[in-house]
Amino acid sequence: MSTRDLVLTALFAAIIVALGLLPPIPLGFIPVPIAAQSLGVMMAGVVLGARRGAIAVLIVLLLVAIGLPVLSGGRGGLAIFASPTAGFLIGWIFAAFVTGYLSERLINDRQSGLVQTVSFFLTAMVGGIVVLYAFGITYLATVAGLGFPKAFVGSMAFVPGDVIKAFVAALLGRAVMVGYPLLPAHKA
Repeated sequence: MSTRDLVLTALFAAIIVALGLLPPIPLGFIPVPIAAQSLGVMMAGVVLGARRGAIAVLIVLLLVAIGLPVLSGGRGGLAIFASPTAGFLIGWIFAAFVTGYLSERLINDRQSGLVQTVSFFLTAMVGGIVVLYAFGITYLATVAGLGFPKAFVGSMAFVPGDVIKAFVAALLGRAVMVGYPLLPAHKA
């Protein structure tokens, strides 16, 4: 990796950590609040692309594993990876990668602003919601013994917030594309 790549991945790891400082929004009817860190995962994918976005997430998860309280609510440590929601954390890696992979292939500087924004939104939805939930719900259903239907239905309460996060990530992706494009160009 170049120095520029190292700086960018560290910057986005810091952004993901900083989003964990925002207070979680409790929903009341489920025990897990809405946190902003998955927005950082989507942003890493749309701005940095697959490889660098996934590495930024890996840095955050490494910080969690060594015990730093970098997750929402000041959580950290290896015990987090034994919790029923650990599948969502592991899914962050794949969410950033898929979001970035799709962004690299679907978005280019010859497209109109609207097409870029919509494309960024769709890539953030696929990677940051579909892929992330596939990992998180499957792990939750298995580890917590809820069964897939119950874990799926329980997780749907988070989808509206994640759609908003995908929209914010799309706006950021478009703004960076205009001002200082960082997304690697796909070589056909």
